[in-house]
Amino acid sequence: MRKLRVYLDTSVVGGCFDPEFAVWSNALVADFGTERLAPVLSELVAAEVQAAPSNVQGKFDELLSLGAELLRIDRDALDLAAEYSRHGILPPRFRNDLLHIALATVANVDVLVSWNFKHIVRLEKIRLYSAVNLESGYKPIEIYSPREVASYEE
Repeated sequence: MRKLRVYLDTSVVGGCFDPEFAVWSNALVADFGTERLAPVLSELVAAEVQAAPSNVQGKFDELLSLGAELLRIDRDALDLAAEYSRHGILPPRFRNDLLHIALATVANVDVLVSWNFKHIVRLEKIRLYSAVNLESGYKPIEIYSPREVASYEE
């Protein structure tokens, strides 16, 4: 059976060290370690992690060592992010959030996971991203928090 490809935005990597999110973020990393799921990262996550504390940078390196696919920022992703912006989904200052969605969409991942409930994991935003995706020839995007994806049992 094919493993689900899961795009992690930077909030999930940093969430491994946040008391509110650590259980679920680390459970997701454990799923990658058991190869239940396939991690997908991007050059954007790599760039954002450069400004993060060393433990977050180390977690990013751990994900790479688990065989994470690393997406390059390409013209298709930039163009799609610009379409999201043109449709007014988020103000221009949140360009990176739009680019995370675009990178995951263009790479045809199965799901994007994030702890960003304001701009990414939000029903009305997901519907708007998906509408632009369909208009642009891509499939709708599946977006969840790690809590809905990780196999952690309480």
